[in-house]
Amino acid sequence: MKAREESRPETLAELLASVRACNACGRALPLGPRPVLQVSESATILIASQAPGSKVHSTGVPFSDSSGDRLRHWMGLSGEEFYDERAVAIVPMGFCYPGRRGGGDAPPRVECEPLWRNRLLRLLPNVRLTLLVGRYAQQHVLGPGALTPRVRNFRDYVPEYFPLPHPSWRSRLWEERNPWFRADVLPALRSAIERARAERPEREMEASK
Repeated sequence: MKAREESRPETLAELLASVRACNACGRALPLGPRPVLQVSESATILIASQAPGSKVHSTGVPFSDSSGDRLRHWMGLSGEEFYDERAVAIVPMGFCYPGRRGGGDAPPRVECEPLWRNRLLRLLPNVRLTLLVGRYAQQHVLGPGALTPRVRNFRDYVPEYFPLPHPSWRSRLWEERNPWFRADVLPALRSAIERARAERPEREMEASK
């Protein structure tokens, strides 16, 4: 019996509990560790973002800031829809607030990927669409390259991936310089999201009735 227990695959709940208790880079984090993410085995949309900001660190809720307001607008989702973990998973490149560097947030910590992120993604079998939000997520999945051409050429990556800029305050200026984003990219993004949401697993749809 013990041997079988030791070889049993870990569940998402068990892994998530380990992630919440992580202190691997606690000494390097200015506000201490507080992993912020949202996962469920039934999620069909995955938001691969950068790392929590200081406001998100204080609330413990992903994208509970102006960046989140902008991202929800881009996606065409209400707050209730966005925070429905049965449909939307949020797994950033770094799970904790990394502090500041050079006038902005520091890059995501590199420890999360080998320790936790790959293991989490293996336990999200129903993901149909992954939003690559910002250059760190895009470079991790797609390799080196510039953000703007990737966003403009989003059709090269759908239906599996959809590259987006990070929705920080700077993206407002970027949108003004790139009007094709609102005209072409956002309608396609919202259509892709609706298609992915419609592909909820049958057992999840039955449970919601």
